[in-house]
Amino acid sequence: MIPQIHKQGSHTLGLLYYLYGKGTHEEHVDPHLVASFDGMSPDPGRDATATKEDLGHLLDQPLHLLAADQRPDKHVWHCSVRAAPDDPILTDDQWADIARRIVAATGIDPRDGAGCRWAAVRHADDHIHIVATLVREDGRRPDHHRSGKRAQAEARLIEKELGLRQVAPGDGTAAQRPTSAERHKAERQGRERTAREELRETVRRAVSGARSDEEFFDRLAAAGLLIRKRAAPSGDLLGYKVALPDDLNKDGEPVFYPGARLAPDLSLPRIRERWSGDTGTGPTPRREDTVRTGPGTPASARRRAASAAWQAVLIVEHGDDAVAAAHIAAAGEVLDALAKTSAAHTRRELRDAATAFERASRSHVRAVRGHDRALRQAARELVQGGTALGRGEDGATTAMAIDMLFFLITAAAHWHARKGHAQQAEAAARAAEHLRSAYQAASAEPLGVLYQRGRRLTRPMLQRQTVLLREALPELAEQILAEPGWYALAATIAEAEAAGHDPAALLSDAAQRRELDTADSVSDVLVWRMRRTADLPADASGLPKTNTAGGRSATRRTTSRPSAPSRRRSGEEISRKTR
Repeated sequence: MIPQIHKQGSHTLGLLYYLYGKGTHEEHVDPHLVASFDGMSPDPGRDATATKEDLGHLLDQPLHLLAADQRPDKHVWHCSVRAAPDDPILTDDQWADIARRIVAATGIDPRDGAGCRWAAVRHADDHIHIVATLVREDGRRPDHHRSGKRAQAEARLIEKELGLRQVAPGDGTAAQRPTSAERHKAERQGRERTAREELRETVRRAVSGARSDEEFFDRLAAAGLLIRKRAAPSGDLLGYKVALPDDLNKDGEPVFYPGARLAPDLSLPRIRERWSGDTGTGPTPRREDTVRTGPGTPASARRRAASAAWQAVLIVEHGDDAVAAAHIAAAGEVLDALAKTSAAHTRRELRDAATAFERASRSHVRAVRGHDRALRQAARELVQGGTALGRGEDGATTAMAIDMLFFLITAAAHWHARKGHAQQAEAAARAAEHLRSAYQAASAEPLGVLYQRGRRLTRPMLQRQTVLLREALPELAEQILAEPGWYALAATIAEAEAAGHDPAALLSDAAQRRELDTADSVSDVLVWRMRRTADLPADASGLPKTNTAGGRSATRRTTSRPSAPSRRRSGEEISRKTR
């Protein structure tokens, strides 16, 4: 249940006309009063003899008893209370009780003293509107300081008592929600999202990996936004506003939003904190992240992102809080950059993951920037590398990057949960689920190739690798052998051994350095960790042919992995053959 305190107004009657009207899209159904300060207020919705003027005059009566110079300019208090979409439809009596509890909790009409006059109107199944006059019966102003937080606290109690969906409590770091007017405007314009939401995502992506004011504003302009900068008399830049060219007000002028109104960390001072810790060109790229693909390519950028995410997990799990917060915020930049440059078949899930994680990137733990330089550099290289085609090395390294990012985002969810950041932990968990879906789309082809290579390995080689697996990972071996991904892992072990690596050491390192409990397939995770660590190409379709059990040369081809039932049988089959 979400209570929302709206801006104070000065026209009680105007608000009543809206609440009792048809709505901008005739969405208001059967507007009527469910509760009021005295329980006897006139109801223009169901009483033919009552008018909106009657109700408005009754609510404003204490205001008119004051001298003109004592009346507050903004005297209309407005709160909407909305149930969750999956909550049961509440009765009028239940909504009436909710309204009375909300006005009592917020100080509008406390149970133990003089209160304000108010009325609760219902014009839809899932919510009510409470309108009140901010002058008490004794002529004094009510104590409604922090009424939003008070209403939220009471809503949490109501949810438990009525068995409604329990909303995670907030901490004041969330981005501002679109107003109902903004949502209705988006519907009229045929937009999927409001202008505020589109601008927030565009600005986030422009920030991702940026290193200066100039680069940031150049990206905003390239994205087609209108920009207004605010400067001090000295010429120093203080802030900015952005607008969509086709989002106009009633006068035909663009509607501008300051960065801080899009999200708390998108004000110019907060944005500058991100690159204040950047020096030079960032950490030197690992040789294995560029040697096979070349610097500046989408594939090398994705390998770099995978490496940075791999290192960041340990910091989030065991590092100082301020440093961990910086890495979590920078992980959001990597997600934004990956979504911006992703192939069509993963773009939607990655964008949804980035949007969900936006809430998890902020908390009251203030991030100390600079330590997150590797992740910010990875985000920068993703943007500079450009859009991946989604096939070959680009597609395979996308799967590798998503796999590593999944564990980083999961670590962020655990970190927030430990700190009691309920909304952030929930948001990170949602982002992880979107990454799961994106990974399945990105990994199907490259893992299918590895699966076929593993199937063509000779039986003695498979037997030797099974023994090696049981020796290196005795607690995980039987689970891995039963997974469909075992053949892909077997092919990876063979390649690592052929390249001169110690496969047992690689397996042990890959399994021990990070948790595997949240992995859908342990073998898949080990494949990507080993291939990154051993500098093996993520895309195996162009590697030399392998021999079948009969010694014949197999033709290279890209084949999807078999369906789940057949994959399960094949994993169990190889386990039996190699016992």
